[in-house]
Amino acid sequence: MAVSEQVPTQSGFHAKSSGAEVLADIDLAGKFAIVTGGYSGIGLETVRALAAKGVSVLVPVRSPEKAAATLADVDGDVTTAVMDLADLTSVRRFAADVLKARGSIDFLINNAGIMACPEARVGPGWESQFGVNHMGHFALTQALMPSLISQAGTRVVALSSTAHKICGIRWDDIQFSDTPYDKWQAYGQAKTANALFANALSRRLKASGGAAFSVHPGGIFTPLQRHLPQEEMIALGWLDENGDLSELAKQGFKTPEQGCSTTLWAASSALLDGKPGVYCENCDIAAPTEAEGPLARYAGVDAHACDDDAAERLWAVSEALLAQA
Repeated sequence: MAVSEQVPTQSGFHAKSSGAEVLADIDLAGKFAIVTGGYSGIGLETVRALAAKGVSVLVPVRSPEKAAATLADVDGDVTTAVMDLADLTSVRRFAADVLKARGSIDFLINNAGIMACPEARVGPGWESQFGVNHMGHFALTQALMPSLISQAGTRVVALSSTAHKICGIRWDDIQFSDTPYDKWQAYGQAKTANALFANALSRRLKASGGAAFSVHPGGIFTPLQRHLPQEEMIALGWLDENGDLSELAKQGFKTPEQGCSTTLWAASSALLDGKPGVYCENCDIAAPTEAEGPLARYAGVDAHACDDDAAERLWAVSEALLAQA
C-alpha cells in the first residue's frame, strides 16, 4: 500500500462528525468488539457508540475499579477483563480467555496508548512507548489471530497519530539503547509503528476477507496528555498563558465524542472495502502530506508510514522481539 493509494473517498463526514453520526445508518446488532483503552477518553466514547448500536464490547482493563466507575453510565452489553499491554503474560492470558469464549471477533480496536512520557522500560526492556503502543498491541493481535481470521469481514483499527510525522522507525536504535531518550521522537516512532502495523496486518487478513486500518483521531484533550506539564502545552500552543484552551485548540481540537468518529468509520464503512491498510483521518482516507504549507505538520500522511517494505520489516522485527520476550 503506497502513499499514492491514499485517496480520500469524499465520505460525507467531516472533522467534527461524532461517532453516533458515523454509525447512524449501520446495523451492528450482534457484533463483537474488543476496545483497548475503552474506559477513558476517546476509547470510552468508542465503546459507548458501539454499545448503543447493539455491539457486545469487551474492554481490557488495568484497573477494574476505575473501569467500573467510568463505564457505569454506558448502556449496552459491555464487559471487562484484566489486561495490561505492558505485561505480556497478562496479554496472553486475556487472549487465551477470548479464544476460549469466542469463535470470532468482528472488531479489534487497538486504541490504548501512552504519550510523551518519561523514559521507562517495559517487558524485556523495551522503550515504553514502543513497547505499549506497538508491541503490546502486536502481541495481542498475534495471540487473537485464530479468531480474527475465523470469519470474513473482521476489521482491526490501530490508532496512530499525526505525530507519525515526527519520526519514522529508528531501525538502528528502536529502544533508545545507544542514544539519549527523546520522548517526542519515541512517541513519533510508536505512532509510525501503529500505521505500519495496520499496513502489514491487512496482508495477513486478506485471505479471510478481513482488513486493518490506522487512524489519526485528531487533537483531543484526554488523559493521554497526563505526562505533559502545563508549561509545555502552552509552548505547543494548546493552552494560552492562563492555562485555558488557546484559540488554535478551540478551532482545531475535537471533543472525545468527535475524536472516536474516525475509528468507528474505519471499523464500519463500506467505502473502505478493497482498500486495506490505509491511514485515515477526519472520517476519510487521508491524503498524502502536502509538500509544504501550514497543514503539512497536522494533516495527511507521510510516505514513511505507508511503505510496504518498512511495514514488512517492522513485522519481522516485532516477531523477533516477541519471540525473545
